[in-house]
Amino acid sequence: MAEKRITVRATRFDPAKDSEPRLQSYDIPFSDDSMVVLDALNYIKSHVDGSLSYRWSCRMGICGSCGMTVNGTPKLTCSAFLRDYWPGSITITPLNNFPIVRDLVVDMEDFMEKLKSIKPWIIRKQEMPLGAGEHRQTMEQIDDFRQFSQCINCMLCYAACPVYGLDDKFLGPAAIALARRYNLDSRDQGTKERLPVIAHSDGVWECSFVGECSVVCPKGVDPAKAIQQTKLDTSVRFILPYGNRE
Repeated sequence: MAEKRITVRATRFDPAKDSEPRLQSYDIPFSDDSMVVLDALNYIKSHVDGSLSYRWSCRMGICGSCGMTVNGTPKLTCSAFLRDYWPGSITITPLNNFPIVRDLVVDMEDFMEKLKSIKPWIIRKQEMPLGAGEHRQTMEQIDDFRQFSQCINCMLCYAACPVYGLDDKFLGPAAIALARRYNLDSRDQGTKERLPVIAHSDGVWECSFVGECSVVCPKGVDPAKAIQQTKLDTSVRFILPYGNRE
């Protein structure tokens, strides 16, 4: 029986030598239906071309570092099975809308700055003294923000977002969903500190509600939902008399 094989085309780009990215083809064995796209890249790296550069860490859909574009769709390569593409070929390119550092590696700096800008931590007006006890929550209070806390910062939503693709000043889906997560946390009192960032013209109001961010999210975070809910909240805060705002 002939060995089953699959063709993988991967972006190659060395800024020291190349003027623009190019695709390079690799023909590799595909002997196990449990193999994922990341396995194919690791095979190429180990047995064919050790110069291929890409990011990965946990291989369990948790770290978010192996996000790439697979046949035109942003995917976690550790969760994209080769069997779903065979007998066709697979084209792996870097995530859209980000500068390429090398091969399949993109520059994350803009994304990380946007995450930092929304202050993704619990803000208290006055911290409880040590030994005073925990900030207890009910399961219902946790359920308020649970969905938006599942984000693994894989950046797939930014790669799929046409607004971010046109204007990289847009705060973006993951950052807004994370801001929503903390604004809904019963322990947090930092909504007013985040509001100038999320309600800015480059924040929630820039979103045209295409919804692709939620389509590609591997964790069901639904950032489009977070954005629309935040639009409603900011509108209510604007309409309510100042004294009634929290």
